[in-house]
Amino acid sequence: MATTVKLVPLFLINLVIYMSGTAQCSITKHSHPNPAEFVKSSCRATRYPVLCVHSLLAYAAVIHRSDRQLAMTALSVSISRTRSSASFLKKMSKARGMKGREWRAVQDCVETVGDSVERLKQSVRELGRTGLGEDFAWHMSNVQTWVSAALTDDNTCLDGFAGSAMNGNVKSDITERVVHVAQVTSNALALVNRFASNHATHSP
Repeated sequence: MATTVKLVPLFLINLVIYMSGTAQCSITKHSHPNPAEFVKSSCRATRYPVLCVHSLLAYAAVIHRSDRQLAMTALSVSISRTRSSASFLKKMSKARGMKGREWRAVQDCVETVGDSVERLKQSVRELGRTGLGEDFAWHMSNVQTWVSAALTDDNTCLDGFAGSAMNGNVKSDITERVVHVAQVTSNALALVNRFASNHATHSP
């Protein structure tokens, strides 16, 4: 009889410990999504969420639920895509047979998309300087300004091909690439803004 009295409390204690551990595990899992889910949920804040997920999901392990690393990775992807388009535009600018207006539009794109690459590189360097100290807001303002300027450069390139008079293979080849780059950069800007907003309380 004495043995039974001792065993019941022990059983109850083990049950409580088990239930507490299960509940804590559930809360932790809910509060801290895995890296892939973190990327997917974060991409909902962008204008092109499907493209965002497609561009960043492969880097989920590196991002690892860090909104700072997410913004940095998004900018790095944007640089890579923009640099590729800039190289394509340089090749296009040397092609023969273009009309005068087409040629001028391509030349303008070479300049503006090239500028976009440099602005994005500046933004990555500046983001790398952001701690969570008193200069956070200032650094983030610089990052946001440069990424916004890079997006403006992309749109300026596209404006040069506006209108039906520019229809043709040159326009379709260039706009397809630059629209993609602009969308990737737009997503990067949204994630930069999200990071800045999430940590705004750390600024003075």
